[in-house]
Amino acid sequence: MPYLMRVELPDVPGSLGRVASAIGEAGGDIDAIEIVEKRDGYAVDDVLLEMSPGTMPDSVVSACSVLDGVSVLWINRYAAGGNLFLDLEVVESLTEDPGTALDRLVDLLPISFRVDWAARVRAGADGRAGVVHATDASPEDFTVTSVPAPTRLPGDEVYVECAAPFGDDVLLMGRRGGPEFLDSELARLEHLVGLAITISRS
Repeated sequence: MPYLMRVELPDVPGSLGRVASAIGEAGGDIDAIEIVEKRDGYAVDDVLLEMSPGTMPDSVVSACSVLDGVSVLWINRYAAGGNLFLDLEVVESLTEDPGTALDRLVDLLPISFRVDWAARVRAGADGRAGVVHATDASPEDFTVTSVPAPTRLPGDEVYVECAAPFGDDVLLMGRRGGPEFLDSELARLEHLVGLAITISRS
């Protein structure tokens, strides 16, 4: 079973190697690593793992957490499997059929942002929102106000959520249990939304 772990570590040579060694010694096998953000002398990385039979994710978390300056921010099963989907691949997919670019972006967000669902909704006069297009795991009911820029939402006891303006609509994403959306992820979302809108008009 693949797991996705988000880890914060010092942004100095050798840090990632120490984390990789700790993961291996605890019974984890690294399939992919993606740098999510760099800030204040630290890097935040997403690490896609496969666990050896009988290995619990807690053992990997413990092995990493004892390293100086290393914090495991989040770990969970990763249903999308062993593929970290790069933004360039999203854009390439959108350009294949510009007429479906807006819906296609919604479909690709769960993979590229490692979220459980994404939805494009249109706000109504009563504050309720009608779903324009959504992934299968998306909630059915939304209460949405317009947002001027990508922003974190309060979420609920199940999901961590964010929203972004999407033309006349609002784009929403949710992660079950976390991690929180980082500033770099909100910036990526804004960029991809802008590209999808531009592509759809070509």
